[in-house]
Amino acid sequence: MNKNGTILVTGASSGIGAHCARALKKDGWRVFATARKPEDIRLLEDDGIEAFYLDYREPPSIAALVENVLSRTGGRLDALFNNGAYAQAGAVEDLSVDALREQFEANFFGWHDLTCRIVPIMRSQGHGRLVHCSSILGLVPVTYRGAYAASKHALEGLMLCMRAELAGSGIHVSLIEPGPVRSKIATNGLYWFRRHIDVENSVHRAAYQAQLARLEGGGRPSRLKLGPEAVYKVLHHALVNPRPRPHYVVTLPAKIGVAMKRFMPAAALYRLLATQA
Repeated sequence: MNKNGTILVTGASSGIGAHCARALKKDGWRVFATARKPEDIRLLEDDGIEAFYLDYREPPSIAALVENVLSRTGGRLDALFNNGAYAQAGAVEDLSVDALREQFEANFFGWHDLTCRIVPIMRSQGHGRLVHCSSILGLVPVTYRGAYAASKHALEGLMLCMRAELAGSGIHVSLIEPGPVRSKIATNGLYWFRRHIDVENSVHRAAYQAQLARLEGGGRPSRLKLGPEAVYKVLHHALVNPRPRPHYVVTLPAKIGVAMKRFMPAAALYRLLATQA
């Protein structure tokens, strides 16, 4: 993969996506990036990035994005980094079907739609990299994150099947599984939590109040929380290495979680994870 190729990065308004889009531009890629707010699109454009509107929950915006990008590249695209997502917090028993549908539209169905529009382009050119920013919660469960974890578990299963199906095509699929990384995902999730969770009438009211305090403060503080540059390091490997890995686990807590899942008895692991709300 030529590092001076073309790449589409979604969810580039802040956090991981914003950092990676700008780092890729600095490293010589022609970067197309997406955001939902006009002011975020302008900030990307000010940094020399070709930016477009995208909301994964709106299929017409996905179609328009692909058409606009391909019109600028002559119908080619070397890489796609699916990143845009949000985290719906709340106990599973408090999640409405509508809340789950919205979570999956943004975190799963939209990703599938965009990816499947890009795959024929990559097949025709004989190469491509599809990198998906999943989560450690796509591998292990944590209380009050059922909707988000379900969307990431679904993503893992879907894209690993696609990886097998693309064998020999020149198209490589990789999944990045970050643990705690500095971003706005916690504060952005506050809107969805308040929209869909009836805190006062839930049996989980006390736990929710503690979570609300953390969300309003930007998420759980942690000495082990890394910056988005940690994700860019593995994204770069997935894009340029001749043999990209299927999985890239980022941050020490995520690596510990993977190790525990592998070596601990399941019942003991789940008891421990239940204390990590």
